[in-house]
Amino acid sequence: MSAWVLPDHIADVLPSEARHIEELRRDLLDMARCYGYELVMPPLLEHLESLLTGAGEALDLQTFKLVDQLSGRMMGLRADSTPQVARIDAHLLNRQGVTRLCYCGPVLHTRPGSPHATREPLQFGAEIYGHAGLEADLETLLLSLDGLKVAKVQSPSVDMADARIIKALLAGESLQSDALSQIHSALAAKDSSELSTLTKNFAPSVRQSLLALVQLYGDEKVLVEAGKHLQPLPAVQQALSSLKWLASQLHGTNVTFDLADMRGYAYYTGTRFSIYAQGASDALVRGGRYDQVGAVFGRNRPAAGFSLDVKALVGVLAAPPLRAAIKAPWRDDAGLRVAIASLRAQGETVVCVLPGHESEVDEFHCDRDLIQVAGQWVVKSV
Repeated sequence: MSAWVLPDHIADVLPSEARHIEELRRDLLDMARCYGYELVMPPLLEHLESLLTGAGEALDLQTFKLVDQLSGRMMGLRADSTPQVARIDAHLLNRQGVTRLCYCGPVLHTRPGSPHATREPLQFGAEIYGHAGLEADLETLLLSLDGLKVAKVQSPSVDMADARIIKALLAGESLQSDALSQIHSALAAKDSSELSTLTKNFAPSVRQSLLALVQLYGDEKVLVEAGKHLQPLPAVQQALSSLKWLASQLHGTNVTFDLADMRGYAYYTGTRFSIYAQGASDALVRGGRYDQVGAVFGRNRPAAGFSLDVKALVGVLAAPPLRAAIKAPWRDDAGLRVAIASLRAQGETVVCVLPGHESEVDEFHCDRDLIQVAGQWVVKSV
């Protein structure tokens, strides 16, 4: 095998795309700062028991593991930054009031999340700790939508669900973990036949509600139908009310619901959302409420947030125009150097043509030349 061949689903990022990713990263962090989110930088690797404390099996399987040559202990390369940020909130900051944190850094996955996904996403996320009300849920939604607006994503669509619905419906049933997983899989696949078989011994009202969930996807009418066909349990009613209120606040945004969506069922504790856009084969953003995330660190605080892969986001955007630049000759001339330095100080890109070589660039369009006229260096359009 050639030494330059990279592992599957790992890739170099070349100049123009790399610049697009970096500029978008900065824009997203600036947008989060406008909302009052503070930047944190968790380490890329930690002791395995710390990194996976309280994590589900899925995160464990996605985590690369290695041996620390200094201590001999097992370490892990993070597959998700949220547990680390929860640890920072719980132990390092330990604030009493609301804490808003954001981050942007690489994570590593043992397997790609989808057939064409990278195993090295650049994960951007924002999380708010300490407030249990829907105001925090709405803030994360609005921030994620504003981030997509900054990225120039056209007509995003928000799909919503609530983890409390399925948990409330199954609360009265004694289920082993395997049986519970099968039910979740049948709901996610909207397999009414399989679900009917799995729930044949359930209480009739529970069974009917679960079978109704499979059909509860679509626009706001779904919430009305859910109120008619699901058990009128307090948690179910609260979940439907929360979804209705949140949707009502997203003025001008297309909102749909899929009450049988089981993604992250072991993680989310309340409302959850995914944001889609034209050209994307999967959700660009995923988020919601996950109040139990800090419990394993000894500080169980309300929490809500979202994350996205900046690389995947750039992949569905139009390539930005090349950056305008000025072409300058290379010459041992003090006046030329002063002129170039002055232009760069003004924010201009100046590309010097080295002796005997033309510059080959993918990122810049040299639409002007720096030339000498009557002893003065001036910029002239090409």
